[in-house]
Amino acid sequence: MADNLPEFWLRGPVKDIPPLLQPVAHALLQALEEVKMSAGSFSPELLWKRPANIASVGFHLQHITGVLDRLTTYALGKPLSDEQMLYLQVEGKEIGVSTEELVHRVEQKVKEVLQQLQTTDENSLTDRRIVGRKALPSTVIGLLFHAAEHTMRHVGQLLVTVRVLQKANRGEGGMD
Repeated sequence: MADNLPEFWLRGPVKDIPPLLQPVAHALLQALEEVKMSAGSFSPELLWKRPANIASVGFHLQHITGVLDRLTTYALGKPLSDEQMLYLQVEGKEIGVSTEELVHRVEQKVKEVLQQLQTTDENSLTDRRIVGRKALPSTVIGLLFHAAEHTMRHVGQLLVTVRVLQKANRGEGGMD
């Protein structure tokens, strides 16, 4: 944790976030902190490496940004734009941006989501929302919670991949 602080959920309420959305904000802030600590200075030579054929650090950074963007769009009751669909197609592909730029994009997206949470009416949390081309049913709270949960899942995977690649790069073993 940053400066030996407890996890975000133990740091008190996030300013201007509605009470029922505090867990979403806490999870996203925790995810961002962990991404910045582990990937902020991650070697660009390792960014797209896939040890044991698992997803690369670059993929996780792209995917976190993309998923947050898509799920929060659905939470607003909007369909995905052509730009969002194009982004989805390049997730996991090396696109010639630095590790720092990918981390910055995650940071910017988390800030945007926190702004969206500030303006989300708690009375709308159970409002029905449609997801994807198949028009699958969800709710505002379902989408926002899943955005946070899915982000943390990928951060966990990213942390393991970073550690494995760094150890292997130092010659301390690791996966091929």
